[in-house]
Amino acid sequence: MNLTQRAIDAKPLAHDRVYRHLRTRIMHGDLPPGHALTLRGIGREYEVSMTPARESVRRLVAEGALSMSVSGRISTPALSNERIEELAALRALIEVELASRAMPRAHMALIERLQAINAKVSEAVAHRDAVSYIRTNLEFHRTLYLRAQAPAMLAMAETVWLQMGPTMRALYGRLRQKEPPQFHRLIIAALRAGDEPGLRLAVRSDVTQGLRMLAG
Repeated sequence: MNLTQRAIDAKPLAHDRVYRHLRTRIMHGDLPPGHALTLRGIGREYEVSMTPARESVRRLVAEGALSMSVSGRISTPALSNERIEELAALRALIEVELASRAMPRAHMALIERLQAINAKVSEAVAHRDAVSYIRTNLEFHRTLYLRAQAPAMLAMAETVWLQMGPTMRALYGRLRQKEPPQFHRLIIAALRAGDEPGLRLAVRSDVTQGLRMLAG
């Protein structure tokens, strides 16, 4: 491979690296709502040119993970109460269905895995670590939903998580949690008992209760 070909191949790799890292940071609440970003700053942080920085931002704006004003100002979304309610309703619709589809495949190893992840959620709460809390909380849900074998539906759920990452960070700060989410224990108990109505109720409560408190 010659140097010209390497340069051509490096551009999409650089863009994808920036996109994926920024996407993860936003989804996990590493950036608060309304946090301003610049292409120059992104390029400097990730040691890339303006082109990969611009392309990664374009993709994140398209996914609703970033906002761009008419003047070109880039920031993480600061959601209105109406938008929070809308996304909470979406979570309830999509994630309850994913959990229901996952239940027939919820073997004991999965339940034990969820218990282990919930222990990490507890550790994050004890250490007042918002980003670790959001990351492990989403890991709990994703681990369950992967058993649904519904990749398009899971992708939709992850897009909602992405749009809500900064807001979840704000919610965590407001709730001042001292214990892991109570509904995680109810989700695990429902899976163990094969109780689908109980599972649907526990998931719906878990994904909407805190968000509606924030919107209120």
